[in-house]
Amino acid sequence: MTVAIRATDLVKSYTPGVRALDRVSLDVTRGEVLVVMGPSGSGKSTLIRTFNGLETLDGGELDVLGVRLDATHEEKQVRAIRRRVGMVFQQFNLFPHLSILENITLAPIKVQNCSKAEAEQRAIDLLDQMGIREQARKYPAQLSGGQQQRVAIARALALDPEVMLFDEPTSALDPERVKEVLDAMRQLARGGMTMVVVTHELGFAKDVADRVMFMDRGQVVETSDPTSFFTNAREERSRRFLSQMA
Repeated sequence: MTVAIRATDLVKSYTPGVRALDRVSLDVTRGEVLVVMGPSGSGKSTLIRTFNGLETLDGGELDVLGVRLDATHEEKQVRAIRRRVGMVFQQFNLFPHLSILENITLAPIKVQNCSKAEAEQRAIDLLDQMGIREQARKYPAQLSGGQQQRVAIARALALDPEVMLFDEPTSALDPERVKEVLDAMRQLARGGMTMVVVTHELGFAKDVADRVMFMDRGQVVETSDPTSFFTNAREERSRRFLSQMA
């Protein structure tokens, strides 16, 4: 199996003596859905943000689709990764002054030099895939939170990424809007997309994840298949977390 992301002994500190990432190592294979769980402040978001260069490293090494990152990496390496790795954040980060169609076509036109017609057709196809084709000419403020997050997913997919990163994509949504976003992510997973998902959505993790990785205090506590993790977690810290989530 081909490795898409390999992290080796990653270290990241924001304050002296406190490690947000404390020698974290993991592999993500192509086509795999890895769900990362853990309490607030455990390092989940920091970890996923290192995968596309949004967080720099203090130590360790990353290999993302054959591009290496470490504490001394250059901007050209980060750009090379971001062309191939899409990311969806907690907040939708859509440009409010641009239409939904313009939000999605901006990067393909500017970064990939796509023609406007080609970019727009791709955007319409993605909106159709997300179930919101009819929203193409509207502006972000006219859409619900769930619709905006699906636009954000479509925007990330517009560059044809090989890996998709999701940093708690449903945490800013009203409960009734969570399902529509998770359903869009399930569809991506069924299509074979390599995905790393930071989430507290237990149902999604049980249904879609190939593996669940639990973090606490900047370290990987355990990694296992969903059935083993949710029914018989090995570590007491994992079991305590799950009992609080139930």
